[in-house]
Amino acid sequence: MRRTGTTRRNALAMTGALAAGAVLPGCGSDADDAGGARGDSAGSGTRAAADGASAVRTEKALRADATRATATLLAGYERVLTAHPSTAAALTPMRDAVRAHLEAVSARKAPAPGPVRSPATGPAAAVRELAAAERTAADAYTALLGEAPGELARLLASVAAACAAHAYLLTELAKETPA
Repeated sequence: MRRTGTTRRNALAMTGALAAGAVLPGCGSDADDAGGARGDSAGSGTRAAADGASAVRTEKALRADATRATATLLAGYERVLTAHPSTAAALTPMRDAVRAHLEAVSARKAPAPGPVRSPATGPAAAVRELAAAERTAADAYTALLGEAPGELARLLASVAAACAAHAYLLTELAKETPA
């Protein structure tokens, strides 16, 4: 009889596929991003400089918001892994993916985690809380998409999709995790 549900092997395979999906959009051309910059040459240089400065400020603000959401999510993984080492085999690949997301959205290496307080819940409840945190992060990235320029929008969309997949995997994992 074949086992149904999410297995550790399936979870790891999905995480690997998601990580590849997050990296591949960055391999595309910048033609659509550069198209807006080439635009109309009849405009004044001052207006173009102001638009460029505004775009830089907008991107910095969006990256700061995404960095906060990702850092919060990473701290959640660290809390659960510290409090419930039995979840390490399933959660470590997802935590590592979140760390890679943090490096991508912040454009710098993710800091080593500081001291974390342990959740006051059992392993299954802690995994459910992580699933909820992943859904919240996916929603946060999706909300940022409307203002994001091309390449950043693609990155945020990829990270939002990865968070949604993590939320699904964590929800299934919580069903299999002993309370």
